Amino acid sequence: MSKPETKPLAQIRNFAIIAHIDHGKSTLADRLIQTCGGLEEREMSEQVLDNTDIERERGITIKAQTVRLAYTAKDGIEYQFNLMDTPGHVDFSYEVSRSLASCEGSLLVVDASQGVEAQTLANVYQALDNDHEIVPVINKIDLPAADPEKVKAEVEDVIGLDCSDAIEASAKTGAGIEELLEKIVTILPPPKEGDADAPTKALLVDSWYDAYLGVVVLVRVIDGYLRKDQKIQFMSNKAVRIIDRVGMFTPKKVELDALGPGEMGFITASIKDISETNVGDTITDEKKPCESALPGFKPSIPMVFCSLYPADAGDFEKLRDSLGKIRLNDASMHYEMESSQALGLGFRCGFLGLLHMEIIQERLEREFDLDLIPTAPSVVYKVNLTNGEQIELYNPVDLPDVVKIESIEEPWIKATILVPDEYLGGLLQLCQDRRGVQIDLTYAGGRAMLVYRLPLNEVVFDFYDRLKSISKGYASFDYELDGYGENDLVKLEIRVNEEPVDALAMIVHRSNAESRGRGMCERLKDLIPRQMFKIAIQAAIGGKIIARENVSALRKDVTAKCYGGDITRKKKLLEKQKKGKAKMRQYGNVEIPQSAFIAALKMGDE
Repeated sequence: MSKPETKPLAQIRNFAIIAHIDHGKSTLADRLIQTCGGLEEREMSEQVLDNTDIERERGITIKAQTVRLAYTAKDGIEYQFNLMDTPGHVDFSYEVSRSLASCEGSLLVVDASQGVEAQTLANVYQALDNDHEIVPVINKIDLPAADPEKVKAEVEDVIGLDCSDAIEASAKTGAGIEELLEKIVTILPPPKEGDADAPTKALLVDSWYDAYLGVVVLVRVIDGYLRKDQKIQFMSNKAVRIIDRVGMFTPKKVELDALGPGEMGFITASIKDISETNVGDTITDEKKPCESALPGFKPSIPMVFCSLYPADAGDFEKLRDSLGKIRLNDASMHYEMESSQALGLGFRCGFLGLLHMEIIQERLEREFDLDLIPTAPSVVYKVNLTNGEQIELYNPVDLPDVVKIESIEEPWIKATILVPDEYLGGLLQLCQDRRGVQIDLTYAGGRAMLVYRLPLNEVVFDFYDRLKSISKGYASFDYELDGYGENDLVKLEIRVNEEPVDALAMIVHRSNAESRGRGMCERLKDLIPRQMFKIAIQAAIGGKIIARENVSALRKDVTAKCYGGDITRKKKLLEKQKKGKAKMRQYGNVEIPQSAFIAALKMGDE
């Protein structure tokens, strides 16, 4: 079979754009696309690669996007750029790590007015772990507050990257873009390996579900070719398919004859079963397979767990299918089936953080038209039993009897916080309140860099919101898992009308239990609609009630028809009503609305 026409390795550059949130990655990608003619002027829009409604509304990148661009350099040679625009938020760090594993270089974008932030550091270290060549770009030089020289010094100081020839650019106005394109050609390396004559070997970088094409697979070809009508095999599950479409994104879909060594693009093969495509899998030729699979990606570790239940029990199968399709597109989400007495059948889902959880929930509701009830976010605890066993606790409801427990260990994180000096006092207080242990405090420029050990369950509720409000949005936050530690933890149970609500059960530190329970009861009192009978809302640790609130009953004025006469007539009617209310309460069921669940779980420090 004749070799298809593809670019030689020396003319290919695969690179990712990395930065902190809102430092201008997506805008820079827009300018590169525009300059290289990926889209015409009339097809351009702001943040053209942020293609979902949620990304545009929130102004954040959630999914890494790939684009192929053609650039003719000053040496007259046409180069092929495969560019990946990555997310900036800490909750989507797995997306970033996958993108970096499939590239050879990175553009590090730093805001000329903000300087180095926590996520800038985290992403640079990931890029260095992948042996990337890094080109620093000082972006937003058109802003009045921009100070490129100070930011260059900060990058050299904090990260240790040489910034003597860093590009000063403005993605908004297009300044410095031509210079940056030349730097990509001269500094970033071409793909390290790639043999056109070797058996086909390609890395499965990402996949998503398309209603018309089935599963669309994003690939990075290492050796050989992927071409139309070729019979391929997925090495992890031995599934065999025939490719019916090969193409690339410019960012428009463009069909090609083949993808060669070092190139990135997409393939479709009429795949309907979403379990066939595992991110990090190796794709090879069925007749002439490669000898060994690629190492793939490091699996993601979920940090936050939350159960999702359909509001209508009949939507359970729909929820199962929807989660499968989302998992295909977001490999960092994990889920398994579970059931609850109050809420029926649902799924226990693992996320990388609270924003990740919020985004997935919003995508399920919008893209698949589901009405969901989420439970309180929690983390994984390790419970040491008196018989010497250790169990992992995913759901507070499953906590064994107190007499069987020797100790409970909770996960801790190592958090890096960068904050301007004037807000330092408030943040130190916040970390102390959340049982934090200070490890380090250093200064870089006019900002403090705090390193704290914090219990993860204190961070998953509203730590990020509090951090942003205390620092008026100027603090940045990044974290990594830092082992488990033993602590005095108890299960806090919420009872409504003396029935435990398992969706609101949580594990808390004994010192915080009373204030957390009181806060939850007070909040539920305002959120649960009044019924025809009095409702008691209680917070309990085991058999001990630590807080209680009452929702008063709706009452009909039964004495309205009494005009005059003996007082005993009124008393008789009121007594009859009282008995009826008591009976109602005994058999009455209290429906807690979904909005009440969500609002009750957002326990702000008000």
